Amino acid sequence: MIDTHCHLTFPDFAGRLDGIMADAARAGVHGAITISTSSADCGAALMLAESHERVWCSSGVHPLYTDKGEHDWDEIERVARHPRCVAWGELGLDNHYDEPAREIQRRVLADQIARIEACRVGGVDKPIVVHCRRAVEDLLPILRASTIPGDRFVFHCFTEIPQHARLVLDFGAMISFTGVATYKNAPEVAESAALVPLDRIMVETDAPYLSPVPHRGKRPCEPAYAIHTAKFLAKRRGERWSDFHAAIDANTHRFFGIDTGAAGARSGETL
Repeated sequence: MIDTHCHLTFPDFAGRLDGIMADAARAGVHGAITISTSSADCGAALMLAESHERVWCSSGVHPLYTDKGEHDWDEIERVARHPRCVAWGELGLDNHYDEPAREIQRRVLADQIARIEACRVGGVDKPIVVHCRRAVEDLLPILRASTIPGDRFVFHCFTEIPQHARLVLDFGAMISFTGVATYKNAPEVAESAALVPLDRIMVETDAPYLSPVPHRGKRPCEPAYAIHTAKFLAKRRGERWSDFHAAIDANTHRFFGIDTGAAGARSGETL
C-alpha cells in the first residue's frame, strides 16, 4: 500500500528519508505522498519527490498556514505542473482553532480554487487534497460553487461524525483516514469509516502526527504505520485484508494516478 498523506519535509524527518522509506517498505508501505503546507514548503516537497522514486508530492497552502506571509501562487503552480506532483493542496478550512481568522482562511482558499480552476482550463487536471476540521458544512458549499467536480477531492484525516461523512460522500469526494480511526476515544471516526464505500476510501498517516494503535503517542508517526490503520479499518468494516488492501491500492492509483507496481505486492492474509 501507499501512505497517501504525510509531511516528510517536517524537521522530524530531516536527513532520514532513506531509512524512513526503507522501514516503510519492510512494513508493507511501498510509497508515500508528502503533502505541502505553503508555497515555500511545496518546493522542498518536490525536491524530496525528485530524489526518491517512491515519494510523490502535492502543492498548496494549508488553512493553518494562510496567515504566514505572502503566498507565491506562481511557485505553487510550478510545482503542481511537475510530473512528480500528483495533487493540489492541502487546502480547506479549519474551525478547530481560533487562528488564522476565518476571513483569511476563506480568502486564501478562494485564491487557490481560482488558480486551480484556471490551470484545469489549461490542461492541468490534478486531484485536490482537502483539510476540513469541524468545517464540513462551511466548506462544502464553497467547493460546490467551483467548477471542479466533487470526485476530484479527497477529504483527508477525516475525524468528523457519520452524518458529515454522508454529506461528503453525497458531494462525490473520496475520504481518507488516519490513526485516529484506531483510537478508542474516537468511535465516531471508525463509524464514519465503516460507511464509506470500498471504492471511495483511502488510508494515510498524516505523519509526523497521529500515530495509530499500537504506536499511539509516539512522535514522529512514520509512513510505515499506515499499515496498522489499514488493517484496523479492514477488520472494523468486516472485510478480508486482501480485499481491502486491493481496494485502497486501486483507489490510490485511480485518484492520484500513481501505479504502486510490483513493489506493492498484495498479501493473502485475512483478518
